[in-house]
Amino acid sequence: MSLHILIVDDDAQIGATLSGLLRDLGHRTATCTSGEQALDLIQRESFDLMFLDVRLSGMDGLETLQRLQEMGATIPTIMISGHAEVETAVKAVRLGAYNFLEKPLQPERVILEVKNFAERKQLEHERNLLRQRLGGESEMVGQSPAMQQLREAIRKAAPSEARVLITGENGTGKELVAEAIHRQSKRTNAPFVRVNCAAIPRELIESELFGHERGAFTGAMRRKIGLIEQAHTGTIFLDEIGDMSLDTQAKLLRVLQENELLRVGGTQPIRFDVRVIAATNKNLEKEIQAGNFRDDLFFRLAVIPINVPPLRERHEDIVTLANYFLNQLAAAYGRRPKQLSSEAITILENYHWPGNVRELRNIVERVMIMGDAETITAEQVHQALPMFESPASTAKAAAGVSPSPSSADVDENLPLRDRVENFERQLLQRVFQEVKGNVSEMARRLRTDRANLHRKLQRYNIK
Repeated sequence: MSLHILIVDDDAQIGATLSGLLRDLGHRTATCTSGEQALDLIQRESFDLMFLDVRLSGMDGLETLQRLQEMGATIPTIMISGHAEVETAVKAVRLGAYNFLEKPLQPERVILEVKNFAERKQLEHERNLLRQRLGGESEMVGQSPAMQQLREAIRKAAPSEARVLITGENGTGKELVAEAIHRQSKRTNAPFVRVNCAAIPRELIESELFGHERGAFTGAMRRKIGLIEQAHTGTIFLDEIGDMSLDTQAKLLRVLQENELLRVGGTQPIRFDVRVIAATNKNLEKEIQAGNFRDDLFFRLAVIPINVPPLRERHEDIVTLANYFLNQLAAAYGRRPKQLSSEAITILENYHWPGNVRELRNIVERVMIMGDAETITAEQVHQALPMFESPASTAKAAAGVSPSPSSADVDENLPLRDRVENFERQLLQRVFQEVKGNVSEMARRLRTDRANLHRKLQRYNIK
């Protein structure tokens, strides 16, 4: 893992030598000769590790650590000194120092310390990824054509540095797509920072994104490093970007244009290197027309647009997903995996899934917990699905359409094929009128894909 390391030593020669050694190991470095310069650099850049000399002219190393602690900046620090004392080392550790090395520095000791630190950071990153996988549906499951197209879009987008806008209904897995893009990118070993723009109060979102200085507003007792700075060298995921206020949109646009930000109450611009992935369940083009979203920010974010299909457009994946969740939840609860009866599978496949994959997982969890038998029955699924009031109303409730054409509309002298076609034509005409020609809404109600629906509308000359 490549680190960004700050070296603070009033002997410029020592700083240059240490910098050269660390660069040879593949790390990026910055050097300075005073605590004051170090504090200034830390406000403008993000560092993974710092080598800090104890004896500095002006502000010494311990005072520098104290100031960092007051600022709320946490940087793992290796103290270095030619006058090693137990008392000094203890104070440094209390102030957050990671370790303490004596001068003259031994190259092999420096290499070992940095190697161990990088390995710990890498393990922490991998542990977080594992925790994410075990804590939710972090794997994109399914082999439907829609999922194969989505995986291909991720494969092409991930290696680039282009910004990505992910669209899709609630519960489709937009965050999983963002995580997959990050994992397959060159920034995979750097931070992946999530921001739910809808969950943060409007008056706090600027402080959360950009950070703030001590005293910037009432209650700002110490400096706060914003989420964009925390994502330095990695990826920031701006979920529900469509819920961001216009004022914050304007400030975010400037930040993205300049690749630098100002903390709230700050005066010193801070450069950052972050890839931005945004997501929304809203139609941003309509939001732009309504004056709720800035078109310039939309074009800045939507360099690569990726749409996540709803579950009703990937029916082939429903059973695969249900079984995946059954096994995952059984492991989490320490139970034996359950099986779905064929009748239960039929109901799951015919349901409309307005809550998409998230709703499916919740339903699976509910029937697994509440049922005692090893096989999940159709009745259990009926009870778990709120739209299924009774088995007789299953198809109508799931489709969301009006009652079928009456038998009076059917000519009993016609052969079966013609009767079916007449029924289909009448149904399509009625639903087409109900949705005022909105083919997407029509496809949603009838649980069919738009391409198939367009073919049928053309076949029956419905306009």
